[in-house]
Amino acid sequence: MQIENLRKHYPGAENTALQGLSLNFKKGIIAGLLGPNGAGKTTTISIICGLVKADSGLAKVLELDCSNDIIEIKKKIGVVPQQFALYPQLTGKENLEYVGRLYNIPSKSLKGKVSEMLAHFGLEKHANKRVSQYSGGMKRRANIIAGLLHNPELLILDEPTAGVDVQSRNMILDFLKQYNVQGNTIIYTSHLLEEAEKICDDVAIIDEGKLIAQASPKQLIASAEGCNSLEDVFLFYTGRTVRE
Repeated sequence: MQIENLRKHYPGAENTALQGLSLNFKKGIIAGLLGPNGAGKTTTISIICGLVKADSGLAKVLELDCSNDIIEIKKKIGVVPQQFALYPQLTGKENLEYVGRLYNIPSKSLKGKVSEMLAHFGLEKHANKRVSQYSGGMKRRANIIAGLLHNPELLILDEPTAGVDVQSRNMILDFLKQYNVQGNTIIYTSHLLEEAEKICDDVAIIDEGKLIAQASPKQLIASAEGCNSLEDVFLFYTGRTVRE
């Protein structure tokens, strides 16, 4: 992912969402996009996905321009939002088959893929249960499967382990590491900094729409005075004031 001098201001907003943001993530890594509330993470992801148009600047993923090649980009990326992108009155299986059809996955391949992923994420016994009856961890796992069905080269996740139990969190993180080993790139946002320190190869900390620091977690910890963890580094650069 390549971002250069990206700017975005929403009409009527008091603050500018992105103020010349520039950062790069190499292909084939797990990258952390971190920042406090209002830092510009969601706007950045929305521009990459073609949901929001930047006012100016450059954004490229997989060597494709987010302004001109968004149709091709959408075929190659998977997005897992923080909010559950599932229909509560449909079963888990019905939700996933519907999403798969949106990606034009052939019916025979789709059924097998859905069954495989449900089993991998421990949901096979709940495939025919309505999502409204799922626990938070089950919904989170199904939400991730929905973003993975078409085997995206780039997987973007927004708080993928928010509100889940320890077992679900470990299952999700283990899967992300396995998916990355297969050569896929992952961009990951989270407020769980211990988790980000554990799985990310590269971390970009942004605040007020600008890049504050970027390096591997170990490099960031070593370069920030008095810091012993990524959480310490985060507070070192963004301060301890509570954000709205």
